[in-house]
Amino acid sequence: MSSKYKIELTKEPREKNQTILNSKTAPKVVKKRANILLQSDASIGKPKTQAEIAARCGVSNVTVYNTLRDYCMHGLEYTLTFKRTKATNPPIVTGDIEARIIALACGEAPDGSARWTLRLLTEKIISLGIIDEISRETVRTTLKKHNLSLTEKSNGVFRQNKAASL
Repeated sequence: MSSKYKIELTKEPREKNQTILNSKTAPKVVKKRANILLQSDASIGKPKTQAEIAARCGVSNVTVYNTLRDYCMHGLEYTLTFKRTKATNPPIVTGDIEARIIALACGEAPDGSARWTLRLLTEKIISLGIIDEISRETVRTTLKKHNLSLTEKSNGVFRQNKAASL
């Protein structure tokens, strides 16, 4: 075990870790961290090495090291809290932009076209300044989210040619 981080759990943290291990609802990641802390506890005897703990818990040596470091630097709650490793990107299309895209798609097709296409719709969205940059795929998923289609007559924003329907 690394001599840099020595773990000595008191009764309360040891019981909390044991409760987490016995829980049926705790996430696997949290259970593994609790198990790492229990196996590295020096207060109940000689702790195992990081390599032994990693092998028993099914994690890497780095995970063991990071768990011990988190416990020593931030405490039990921080260590046992599930943390996202990658921050999610905020959505490009907000509610206001989404409404404007749908309104545009439901409107009349541009001159010279029988209907909106994703390419035409994307170009129009950018030219109107609704959003500075957007991909056709984002436009497609925005329409699909509301069960709208540019091509199906029975569903969505497709408009029949008015002259043909008269």
